[in-house]
Amino acid sequence: MRALVMTSPGGSENSHVRETDEPRPGPGEVSIDVAYAGLNFMDVMARRGDAGYATSWPYRPGLEVSGTVREVGAGVAGLAAGDRVAAVPAGGGLAEIALARAELAVPVPADVSLRIAAATPLGLTTALLLLEAGHLAPGDSVLVHSASGGIGGALAQLVPLLGGGRLIGTVGRQEKVAAAERSGYDVAVARGDRMAEAIRAANDGRGIDVVLDPLGTTALELDLEIAAPGARVVMFGNATGEPLGPLPSAGRLIGGNITLSGFSHRGLLAASPQKVSTAIRRVLGFLAAGQLSLPVVELPSLDDVPAAHDLLAAGHGTGKYVVRTPR
Repeated sequence: MRALVMTSPGGSENSHVRETDEPRPGPGEVSIDVAYAGLNFMDVMARRGDAGYATSWPYRPGLEVSGTVREVGAGVAGLAAGDRVAAVPAGGGLAEIALARAELAVPVPADVSLRIAAATPLGLTTALLLLEAGHLAPGDSVLVHSASGGIGGALAQLVPLLGGGRLIGTVGRQEKVAAAERSGYDVAVARGDRMAEAIRAANDGRGIDVVLDPLGTTALELDLEIAAPGARVVMFGNATGEPLGPLPSAGRLIGGNITLSGFSHRGLLAASPQKVSTAIRRVLGFLAAGQLSLPVVELPSLDDVPAAHDLLAAGHGTGKYVVRTPR
């Protein structure tokens, strides 16, 4: 079978589509004939060698897929060959066949296409889990950094669905402002000078209730400056790749009534996989009911993935990418 293989840390020069052995499921696992696989910034972080993302080299990326069950391993109940599923493999999803733990392979409703389902296990599901981590309440204002990316687009769909209020995004370049606002943001702001002033102006002069920040600690000072009393700031990654700086003092958080928390999709997969699979089911239910409509950018083959990873790495990617992978 064909699979994307990253041979060593670096860029697309180290990413190659190769013939590899077909995986067979072990106990508690299923193998999946992949129809579509989602691209994620975590693939980029693994490719550039960020600590904790690639377990060893060569590395097989790919953390969300949709397709049909090919084979079930010992002890698997509730799934059978031919079932349509969306799944979270532990890597290796950018391939024609992938392995996943059965508890992380969720049936796809008949009304949901596999093309869209491939964007749910990390994209939409991470967005839902982030809003749960931020304790979104009806009417809460929400600020999302990197609003034009895949997670940003998913959040633009989910915040109004879950009753959120004003939705504001930041983007890395002025040319991304319009795309973010088309995706559902009330206001998008290009990162630069006087950011706090621009964000407060976009929220009628008030502070922000929920801040979702994938930029490591580079925007943390801004987050605290624009936080409303009782705000929740959720840090979920380090897209910049810069060394993480110190966290604010307890006194500052206590004095501002601010909650600062971390979120890791990988951490939840390891410690609470049932919480992830429950969120995937909920998102698929929203899609089946027509309550969500997530645009995706489809890549025609695995050969196109390294160039798309380059776009994501350079901050030029827009929206959610999925790649068509059938044999």
